[in-house]
Amino acid sequence: MTSHSSQQSLKIIPLGGLHEIGKNTCVFEINNEIMLLDAGLAFPTDGMHGVNIVLPDITYLRENREKIKGMVVTHGHEDHIGGIAFHLKQFDIPVIYGPRLAMALLEDKLEEAGVADRTELRRVRPRETVRVGNSFLVEYVRNTHSIADSCSVIIHTPVGIVIHTGDFKFDFTPVDGETFDVQRLAEAGERGVLCLISDSTNAEVPGHTPSERSVFPNLDREFAQAKGRLIVTTFSSSVHRVNMILELAQKHNRKVFVVGRSMLNVIAHARDLGYIKCPESLFLPLGSLAHTANENVLILTTGSQGEPMAALTRIAEDGHRQIRIKTGDTVVFSANPIPGNTIAVVNTIDKLMMRGARVVYGKEKGIHVSGHGAQEDQKLMLALTRPKYFLPVHGEHRMLMRHAETAQSMGIPANHMVIVQNGDMVEVGADGIRIAGQVKAGVELVDSSRTGIVGGEVLKERQQLAEDGVVTIVVTLGSGGQLIAEPLLQLRGVVQALNIDRFQKAVKQVVLEVLNAHASELIVSGAGSHSAADWDGLRNLMEKDLRRLVRRELDRRDPVVVLLLQGVDLPSLKSQPAKISLSAAALS
Repeated sequence: MTSHSSQQSLKIIPLGGLHEIGKNTCVFEINNEIMLLDAGLAFPTDGMHGVNIVLPDITYLRENREKIKGMVVTHGHEDHIGGIAFHLKQFDIPVIYGPRLAMALLEDKLEEAGVADRTELRRVRPRETVRVGNSFLVEYVRNTHSIADSCSVIIHTPVGIVIHTGDFKFDFTPVDGETFDVQRLAEAGERGVLCLISDSTNAEVPGHTPSERSVFPNLDREFAQAKGRLIVTTFSSSVHRVNMILELAQKHNRKVFVVGRSMLNVIAHARDLGYIKCPESLFLPLGSLAHTANENVLILTTGSQGEPMAALTRIAEDGHRQIRIKTGDTVVFSANPIPGNTIAVVNTIDKLMMRGARVVYGKEKGIHVSGHGAQEDQKLMLALTRPKYFLPVHGEHRMLMRHAETAQSMGIPANHMVIVQNGDMVEVGADGIRIAGQVKAGVELVDSSRTGIVGGEVLKERQQLAEDGVVTIVVTLGSGGQLIAEPLLQLRGVVQALNIDRFQKAVKQVVLEVLNAHASELIVSGAGSHSAADWDGLRNLMEKDLRRLVRRELDRRDPVVVLLLQGVDLPSLKSQPAKISLSAAALS
C-alpha cells in the first residue's frame, strides 16, 4: 500500500459534524470500498418538538451499503458512537474497531437496540493496526481528550497517509497517566502525510487548553467548603473528571450515591477496565441516603446540560422519587453548557437555588476544562504531522474558517485546504484537494419512541401546532351525505377572541354549502353503496372552505382538523356503529 497512483483519489464525505457541534460521521471511499469513521448523534433544538435524537441523513450509506467494509471508532462520546445502533437497523457493518471503553459502551447500546448481530465489535489498543477492506490500513494512536481511551488514527490508503485527529487536546499531565503519543504522529509526519483532518471545536480560543488535572484543586476547594450534602454533576462520559470526583470523595470522607443510568454504566465499565480505581465500599445505594449524615453525602448525577429527563433536572423540579433539595445542599456544575443548552442549564440552576441549594457554576470557578485543543494545540498538531493538504472538521463555520487561518499561518497554502459542509464530497490525491460534488445530507429526527423517524412535514405540523393551536370540527353525516347533527367545534391552543355562537353558525353554514353543492356528485346513496362514496373528497372540500373561514374569523393560519362521522340516518344511529374519516390539514 506504499505505491501511490496519481490517477487515484480518495473520497472523504462528512455526513455530520460540519457547521455544527455533534453527530460526527465521516465516510472514506476508494476502489469501490467504504470505511466509516465514527457515527454520532446530536440533541434537538427548541423547535424540534417531540424529537429526542438528531442523526445525520445516511441515504448515501443506504444506497451504497454493499461497499461498506467496516468502521473505525475514535472514542466513546455520544456524538461519535450514539448513532451506530440506529444505522445498524438499516444496513450491516461487517466489523467495528475501537478503543476498549468505546467498545464496551457501544456493546451495551447494540444489545439494548437488538442489533448486536448486525456487526462484529473488535477492541483495539493504541499502536495496533487494523485492516478495513483491501484499501485501508488504520493505526490507532493514543491521544488525550475528556474521555479515557481516546485515539487519533493514521489511515494508510492507496493515495497516501491520511490522519484523522478525532477529538483531542495535548494534555501533558493526564489524570490516568496515558499521555498523547506524539512520537507516532511525528513519525507519520516524517514519512509524509497527504492530508490532515483535524478537530476545530476550539479554533477560536487562543493558547493551550489546560490540563484536566488543573480542575482538581478547584474541586477540592468546593468539597472542603460544602458543609451539607454535596451534589456534583458532570458529563457521565468524562471518566477522568469522575475519577477525580471519586478520589476527592474518599479524601473528604463522603459516601457516593450515583444517580442516572448513563453515569452508572460508564463508572461500571471504567472500573472494569481499570480507568477508575476506588473501593466498592465508597458507593452506597440510594436507599441508604436518608440514613447517612449530610456532611458525608456526595450525590454524583447526570443532568449537567439541563436535559429534560436527566436526574438533576428532575431533582430541581422536585420530581425525583428519592432525592429532595434541602437548604444547605451544595450543587456543583463541573461542566459548561454546550451550544444550544444554555437556557436549559440556567433554568435548572435557578430552580435549584429557589429550593435552597448553593449552586457553584461558571468558568471563573475553574471546575471545568474543555477536552478540545485550542489554537496552540492545533498548531502543535500541524507541526507534528506536516500535512500537504488540510481539512478542518468538527465545528461550526466560523470555527472551520479560524482553523484554516491557523493552518495558513503554519505554512499550508490556502489552495491546499477546503472548507466543507455536510454532504460535500472531497477528493484528495497526489494532484490536489477539491470539492468534487455533493451527496444527500441533512438530518433524521428520532422521536421519543427512539424508533420512529420524524419527517420534515411532521415537524412542520408540530411547529405549527405549537405556535397556533388547532381547530377541530366534527361533522356527522348520514348515508346519503346529509347533515344529521350540529357540527361540533373544538379550539385547542387558540386565542378565542371571537363570538363562539356566531362562529359556530358560520361553520354550520359552510358545511351546508359544501354539502348542497357537492354531496350529490360525491355520495351515491342506497343500500350497499358506501364503497362508491367519496368521503375523502367531500372532507377535503370542507377543509378547504373551513380554512378560509378560520383565516377570516381569527385572522390566523391555525391548522384545521375535520372529522367526518360517517353513519346512517339518525333513527338508526343507535344500532349501527359510525365510521370515522380523519384528516389533519396543515395550512400552506
